[in-house]
Amino acid sequence: MHESDRLKSVIGLEIHVQLRTLSKMFCACANDPNETTPNVNICPICLGHPGTLPTANAEAVKKVVQVGLALNCEISSKSEFTRKSYFYADLPKGYQISQSDNPLCSNGFLNISNRKIRIQRIHLEEDTGRLAHEKGISLVDFNRAGLPLMELVTEPDFCDGKEVDEFSRELQLILRYLNASDADMEKGEMRIEANVSVQPEKDIHASGTKVELKNINSFHAVRNAIDYEIARQSDLINCGKKVAQETRGWDGQITILQRKKEIAQEYRYFPEPDLPPIRLSEKEIEDIKNNLPELPEIKRQRFAKEYFFVDSASEFRSESGDFESLIRDINLGYYFEKTASELLSWMKDEKISHDKSGILIKLLLNYLTTDLKSMLNGVSINDIKITPENFAELIILIFQNKISSRIAKDVLREMFNTGRDPSHIIESKNLAQINDESAIRPLVSEILSEYPKLKDDYKKGKLSVMQFLIGQLMKKTRGTIEPDLARKITEEELNKS
Repeated sequence: MHESDRLKSVIGLEIHVQLRTLSKMFCACANDPNETTPNVNICPICLGHPGTLPTANAEAVKKVVQVGLALNCEISSKSEFTRKSYFYADLPKGYQISQSDNPLCSNGFLNISNRKIRIQRIHLEEDTGRLAHEKGISLVDFNRAGLPLMELVTEPDFCDGKEVDEFSRELQLILRYLNASDADMEKGEMRIEANVSVQPEKDIHASGTKVELKNINSFHAVRNAIDYEIARQSDLINCGKKVAQETRGWDGQITILQRKKEIAQEYRYFPEPDLPPIRLSEKEIEDIKNNLPELPEIKRQRFAKEYFFVDSASEFRSESGDFESLIRDINLGYYFEKTASELLSWMKDEKISHDKSGILIKLLLNYLTTDLKSMLNGVSINDIKITPENFAELIILIFQNKISSRIAKDVLREMFNTGRDPSHIIESKNLAQINDESAIRPLVSEILSEYPKLKDDYKKGKLSVMQFLIGQLMKKTRGTIEPDLARKITEEELNKS
């Protein structure tokens, strides 16, 4: 392809999120998306019976405003509901209560990898029911109908699936920090639709034909579907063919045609006559803003400075991939912070130098995100028997070389099973690390007397002898011997004439 004919991809997103509230958007029915018995959380209002009057859920409004503020949006002081008319089996009213011209939030952004992704709008609406197809018939479950739904629309600022993946994961994290939604894609609590077009890079005014991608249920699938669609459209254009405006799905390997979209659907929006406008004063908006929890990026920066002693989170993340798990898993991050606070207090009392402080915190990060995390097996870290105080004590014992890393794993397992503190476990099981030369040297001599040929083999260049001897020492002492000292003494004994 000639340089001047290169193509670029342009991608925008529409993201629907089920909000976490006690009741539905316009009635008092329970908001329970996990209810498995069909049609139990329903009433005349969410079923659209004649003569019923909806009432807006104030908590849902507040949660959308929180999301908008977290995403740097302008918050409308007056926002109105509209009726979006279309007919489908899972829409009991024959229309959906949504927002059109005057959404709650607009003109926001979220930075990813030093790029600003613009957010056009965030608005409230109600969810539809759920269709089930079995034995040649279609059934409708209206439990989900009327659940509060947040729709976020971005500007077409994405270039590829990787950027969409990163944006979507960060958005999910923000929603969880705000307690606005679990946003679990596999459960349909967060649904992403992507509009993908490919156009000539040289023509900034060109507008490629948009293809809408739907029914994608994981971040991995979103990324792959978008990248596949970019490649598919590029191949068509390079072959001189036209890209059709259509809706496509993802089957795990390729995007597949669902329906053609020759013209945009006319939804006949008009103001919802049964609901008054939402009015928010400057004080109400400011109060919501002042009560936002610490958001992920702010937490990254704080952790980096307070606990890892670097100026930016990206600086530490470049050294340790485990750092991000403290941000992604809110409970893990909270446990880390409580343990790290114990360590910092101990370091201050013991006058530990700054450089060693960093080593101690990284030791904590390693044991927390590998050894302890591997024991959880689906159990929340909030429910384990090991207190942050006891976990901090274990890290200090490792740091002071009072126990070896091998013994530390056994002690940690005992702590996990019993909740006992590490010092008592070490004392009761005689697991303290042996650091005394006078205790180690006789053990080395004893092993060499059991294997008299080893010394000659070592002097002939057979270096595996050293490893064998260290292994035998560890076996005799149940792993309690200090490895570096053991190696030093063993080497000295082997080199004796």
